Amino acid sequence: MTPALTALLCLGLSLDTRTRVQAGPLPKPTLWAEPGSVIMWGSPVTIWCRGTLEAQEYRLDKEGIPEPWDTQNPLEPRNKARFSIPSMTERHAGRFRCHYYSPTGWSERSDPLELVVTGFYSKPTLSALPSPVVASGGNVTLQCGSQRGYHHFVLIEEGEHRLPRTLDSQQLHSGQFQALFPVGPVTPSHRWTFRCYGYYSNTPQVWSHPSDPLEILASGVSRKPSLLTLQGPVVAPGETLTLQCGSDVGYDRFALYKEGERDFLQCPGQQPQAGLSQANFTLSPVSRSHRGQYRCYGAHNLSSEWSAPSDPLDILISGQFYDTISLSVQPGPTVASGENVTLLCQSWGQFHTFLLTKEGAAHPPLRLRSEHRAPKYQAEFPMGPVTSAHGGTYRCYGSHSYSPHLLSLPSDPLELVVSGLSGGSSPPPTGPRSTPGLGRYLEALIGVSVAFVLLLFLLLFLVLRRQRQSKHKISDQRKTDFQRPAGAAEPEPKDRGLLRRSSTAADVQEENLYAAVKDTQPEDRVELDSQ
Repeated sequence: MTPALTALLCLGLSLDTRTRVQAGPLPKPTLWAEPGSVIMWGSPVTIWCRGTLEAQEYRLDKEGIPEPWDTQNPLEPRNKARFSIPSMTERHAGRFRCHYYSPTGWSERSDPLELVVTGFYSKPTLSALPSPVVASGGNVTLQCGSQRGYHHFVLIEEGEHRLPRTLDSQQLHSGQFQALFPVGPVTPSHRWTFRCYGYYSNTPQVWSHPSDPLEILASGVSRKPSLLTLQGPVVAPGETLTLQCGSDVGYDRFALYKEGERDFLQCPGQQPQAGLSQANFTLSPVSRSHRGQYRCYGAHNLSSEWSAPSDPLDILISGQFYDTISLSVQPGPTVASGENVTLLCQSWGQFHTFLLTKEGAAHPPLRLRSEHRAPKYQAEFPMGPVTSAHGGTYRCYGSHSYSPHLLSLPSDPLELVVSGLSGGSSPPPTGPRSTPGLGRYLEALIGVSVAFVLLLFLLLFLVLRRQRQSKHKISDQRKTDFQRPAGAAEPEPKDRGLLRRSSTAADVQEENLYAAVKDTQPEDRVELDSQ
């Protein structure tokens, strides 16, 4: 073989090898959608297909349709193409793939992209069992349900790279369809927010409206806040209820949760003074749906972990039952400090429980099971030994065991007055209740007045007695001066008899006044003793 032939043969083999390498399979393109693959009906969406720099044409195929769905020229730098859908409908929903053409031929097709349209059917409900508040590291079950007979339910967690979870629905005896999604362990590493959808088997890419978002609150062990009500735990329908959650930890935000609810309220914290933070949750107007047990939590802005729960606070709604409640007290509404009293709640209608409230008290109402003592139902609330702290205005309510947070109309108010001294009783007050300081001032004023009157009578008595003694001495002296020997008597002047008669009359008047003062003195002593 000549050298020239050998060289040509080697060149041909080399070109053949290079051609086979270039004609090999092209890289598989990548397909994605913006803003996502789950799009609300009527919203725009953009589908992107990325290939190589040698790509000359891009095609988008939809599963179930033989011809290409769309064809686009590449955008600079020619490694991707854009497919736009200005308004998403059920016609655009489905599974898509893309591929591109280069000088060496067509690439293989991309992995499928499932484009879903939502908002075609009514939304399901999403709730957490047993509660959306979960201790850090714990588990929770999310229940997605609907009265519509959806064949499947989908749970989606908000955030990037969160894949949907799909479960077949189950029908309950009540006729509702549901699916239960276990979630956990829940950690405060991120915020856990979920939505769910329902769809039918014959249209798997056409979903319902999304459920309302459900956030899972991961509670930790940081110091619990306090929860109180500014109006008291018993409120009437139509009133405004304000629940205040506060802490000295300096939390940036607070959450209020009512037991049995599917969600909780959040509110930013405020700092009324240095080192303290609080948030007011206003519920208005109050209705029977606001009844129940509440807790609150605190958190910092830079953390997804919430504090330990506050102590529970029961909110009671009055005026839900119209049976008349009466409230009485034994032995009476005015008692001495240290004595025992009993407040009696009674009703002609049946109540399982009676509640006793004190106006302005921070503690929850006292509860007692009712007893049937024909013909009435009643409960006795003993108190004692009473102090000034027991004084105040009381009311009584009735409730039933099947709805303990709903109360009857209140009884008439009963005011309990606790006096400072034991062993005696004073008449019940007929006017506005006086303050303890004013009462002590009046008692002191009365005592000083009585002492002054007695002292005045005593001085008057001493003066009259001294005058009487002085007049007796003058009378005796005059008798001595006018005595004469036997047979030497002088005729007595006419006016001397008149003087003697005047003196005698004055003596009688003085004796009568002295007797009146003397008779008055023991009675004054008795009156003072009684006081």
